[in-house]
Amino acid sequence: MKLDRLLGILTTLLQNNRVTAPELAEKFEVNRRTIGRDIDALCQAGIPIVTQQGVGGGISIAEGFKLDKSVLTTDELSGIIAALKGIGSVSEESQIERTLDKFQAKAGAVVSLSEPVIINLASHYKEQLTGKIELIKRAMREQRLIEFDYYYEKGESHRRIEPYHVIFQWGAWYVFGFCEERQDFRTFKLTRLWNLTLCEESYTRREFPPERLEFFAGCADEIPLVALFDPSEKYLLIDAYGLDSFTETKEGLRFEVGYINSAYLISWFLGFGGKVKVLEPPELIEALQTAARNILDRYQ
Repeated sequence: MKLDRLLGILTTLLQNNRVTAPELAEKFEVNRRTIGRDIDALCQAGIPIVTQQGVGGGISIAEGFKLDKSVLTTDELSGIIAALKGIGSVSEESQIERTLDKFQAKAGAVVSLSEPVIINLASHYKEQLTGKIELIKRAMREQRLIEFDYYYEKGESHRRIEPYHVIFQWGAWYVFGFCEERQDFRTFKLTRLWNLTLCEESYTRREFPPERLEFFAGCADEIPLVALFDPSEKYLLIDAYGLDSFTETKEGLRFEVGYINSAYLISWFLGFGGKVKVLEPPELIEALQTAARNILDRYQ
């Protein structure tokens, strides 16, 4: 993309006292005429670029301007690099390496690539996840349907959707799109989605209300819950719900929260063994008793 290349050329010029057109052409894999047009575009944007002909000549930025170092601050560039590295954890490495190379640290570099913030968005099966994301991105670019087998609480099904967004939220990856079976927009978790295929059929993008982009807005708390945890489990409550999610009492850690997904909550509570006691609501207590009896029956 031209804008991407212009940013790369500007960054390269800020990192070096002088570079030549052939060097820029080789770095960005274009011809010298394209570099010439890019330099003209940067000049029109107000960047004071100086071109010197002959031996020892080249392209540089006027010294007065270079004191500012960049149209972006160091913190802004550090944020860009951290984000690029995060996306790189689930993308094809060569693509991210080419982008990061434009910020390569040299003498007088704008910012070092040794960014202290590390973002790893991959899962334990990075190769499959990367393949899914790349295929979905291609489907969105070409506006083509995708189909896949989906595994969820009610069983499994085969779905065909028009993909619109790839989302990373709550520690997991999702694809958001229009589902042919449901005739509505749905969100699918990538770890439950397998045998993904790019279809030949194309689609025309549909309009949908902006609030549908708030993918998990419908997960509002509804049913009040009260439980008593052993003090030894304090760090797990803090990890899951924060420092203000409980009150320390003589009986233990009194935990109060609202919920809508009882199945998740039951499995979560069972993970604490005998170190938690649910006080209310009664239906959740009964569900936990049933789950505990079923576990005991398996080991009789």
